[in-house]
Amino acid sequence: MNFDLADEQRLLRDAARDALARLDSVAGARDALDGAPLPDPWPTARAAGWTGLLVGEKDGGAGLDVFDAMLVLEECGRRLTGAGLIGHLAATRLLAGAAGRGDVGAAAVLPSLAAGDRCAAIVLARPPAADEKPWTVEAEAGGTRRAPLPTAQPGGGCDAVLVTGEAGYQLDAAGADLLVVPAVLGTGEHRATLVAADAAGLAVEATPRGDASRPIARVSLEGTPAILLHAGPDDLADVWDVVQALLAADALGVSEAMLEMGVAYAKDRHAFGRPIGSYQAIKHQLVEILRHVEATRSLCYYVGYAARERPSDLPLASACARFAAEDAATYATRTCIAIHGGIGTTWEHDAPLFWRRAQLSRLLAGGVTGAGDRVATEIVKHARAQAGATATT
Repeated sequence: MNFDLADEQRLLRDAARDALARLDSVAGARDALDGAPLPDPWPTARAAGWTGLLVGEKDGGAGLDVFDAMLVLEECGRRLTGAGLIGHLAATRLLAGAAGRGDVGAAAVLPSLAAGDRCAAIVLARPPAADEKPWTVEAEAGGTRRAPLPTAQPGGGCDAVLVTGEAGYQLDAAGADLLVVPAVLGTGEHRATLVAADAAGLAVEATPRGDASRPIARVSLEGTPAILLHAGPDDLADVWDVVQALLAADALGVSEAMLEMGVAYAKDRHAFGRPIGSYQAIKHQLVEILRHVEATRSLCYYVGYAARERPSDLPLASACARFAAEDAATYATRTCIAIHGGIGTTWEHDAPLFWRRAQLSRLLAGGVTGAGDRVATEIVKHARAQAGATATT
């Protein structure tokens, strides 16, 4: 089996790298910490066709798959950019699936979303673990990071509902034209709903944290009109796994940038008449970053394979990749700062900006702890299934 990039994927990756190199996004991330507006990557994403990566060609998209989107997000991580992309890609994947099952509402909005004329985001619903029954969303504050899903009541039409609830720490929700919101119906059924940004009762409040390069927001709905989509628990679980994969790819890009930055400095900086890269202490740290990077890359490659060829493996594959990627980004950013010595902690240096990205990333969408719990849950589930199959034979 050949786990390597096809020529088309190399072209996509290189084109993304070239396009993002024209944005001074790292300097923009620094300026944003002082209150300046974050550089908007949306025109670049729209011109490059990334907004329709996961939408079929008949709806105006590129008809590509999850791994192709991961290649783009990897380059976004390298440049501390990508605002709006993860939420949009996850939302369009769910909407494309619903449209494929005859959902008229989803099909109506897909062409404009694929073209980048409008932007979407999704309120992520966390699938229950083996010992849990409820689905949850991220809580805004308090002693727990989980909150119940919003509820949906009939809204006077066939597919019209009124949604009430709230969620915190939502990627790319601020500025989105459409929101995909999971909800629990009165029957107990879990469904996705589509909410317009200007809908009554909807409030999306940007909640900046330590990393200004990645916008997050609190979403609140109070009797907000929405359209019920033909998307249920399987679709919500799928986009959860896809977001884990995209965040893993982004964190991989951060780690790669730190490796390149650390190696360049180790060659350039001299101590006692020698490049500091010639000392074992520095070499070992750089090799350890490389080890994290390559292990994460292998796991990301398997996510791409699982998404296309073995969907049943996607939950475990994406959780493994997310766990390894966040660990790699944390180690790489801290180590790169250490290799740079005192200058690595100054405001003017870029390394702390990547560290901020890594620290916020490991908390989003269930966080690195949630990914670890998911790995354990999936392994136990597979083991029990294997044991049951053995017992029946």
